[in-house]
Amino acid sequence: MRPVVSVCIANYNGIDLIDACIASVRSQGCGFSVEIIIHDDASTDGSGEHIRNRYTDIDLIQSPENVGFCVANNRMADVAKGAYLLLLNNDATLFADALATLHTEAVRLGRPAILGLPQYDAETGALLDIGSRLDPFLNPVPNLDPGRNDVCLVMGACLWIDKRLWDELGGFPEWFGSIDEDLHLCCRARLAGHPARVLALSGYRHRVGQSFGGGKVAAGRLRTTFRRRALSERNKTFVMVTTYPAPFMQLLLPLHLALLLIEGTLLSLLRLDPAYLTRIYLPVFASLWHRRRELRAERRRAMVNRRVAKAQFFAAFDLLPYKLRMLMRHGLPRVA
Repeated sequence: MRPVVSVCIANYNGIDLIDACIASVRSQGCGFSVEIIIHDDASTDGSGEHIRNRYTDIDLIQSPENVGFCVANNRMADVAKGAYLLLLNNDATLFADALATLHTEAVRLGRPAILGLPQYDAETGALLDIGSRLDPFLNPVPNLDPGRNDVCLVMGACLWIDKRLWDELGGFPEWFGSIDEDLHLCCRARLAGHPARVLALSGYRHRVGQSFGGGKVAAGRLRTTFRRRALSERNKTFVMVTTYPAPFMQLLLPLHLALLLIEGTLLSLLRLDPAYLTRIYLPVFASLWHRRRELRAERRRAMVNRRVAKAQFFAAFDLLPYKLRMLMRHGLPRVA
């Protein structure tokens, strides 16, 4: 019997995380068949062998080399048999009714969509977001309003998508590598007229930053890593280039790039460390040139499939730059 949903778990060095993640999927009281697929991204901590030996009924793809989150999920989607996909981080665990809640909403909608659930901090239990809005520069603005279900961004840590929609959008661009691939997928879907919705029911617990490092507020300060920040700034720029309708892309992209230069220069001066500029911000410009052909091709695909007016695409955006709010609230980020 064909599974209703294929749960796709990208694993890299998750020896301390993967058992809890799998257990949360297996304990679902959903009443329909669930397939679990795991892609091990050349882990060095033995977690690939652990999964292969302990979970013989799980479809395991073991990559001989580290290929990143985008390739990992594309590979799992290629072999998935479910009518729906649930992309799940190895550092996330589902509430017991998560799959049933998502499936009920998918059936109710009766159309392809991207769906998500409230995200809770695994350590503190605090609600982190009910999806996110976006500011004009594509920084996620956490939504904490249970009455707002239509959002800009469903977090890739727990993202439900109709397999037909995944195939229509072409999955993740593999040259993104990792970080903000969920942002690209949601912007592409919304541009094509498909909703991105996060329900105020059920949820999942997430050890934010556990699988990739950084990306969370700790002791009142935003903590991240050079690698994570560099990929985030690069990939947000890629999403702006490929999905912003004209003339907004032509107007906002130069401003966005100028602000990145200013931000990188100020951080380097204030921290007395040129690495902020050279390792995070300047590589964005080199990547735009290096990936210019892929970016042009991806933009053509997105614009050909566009089905919504500009006002509808930007309807769930927040006009105030979120980085400014974070700076006022938490000060300069700590980057390791």
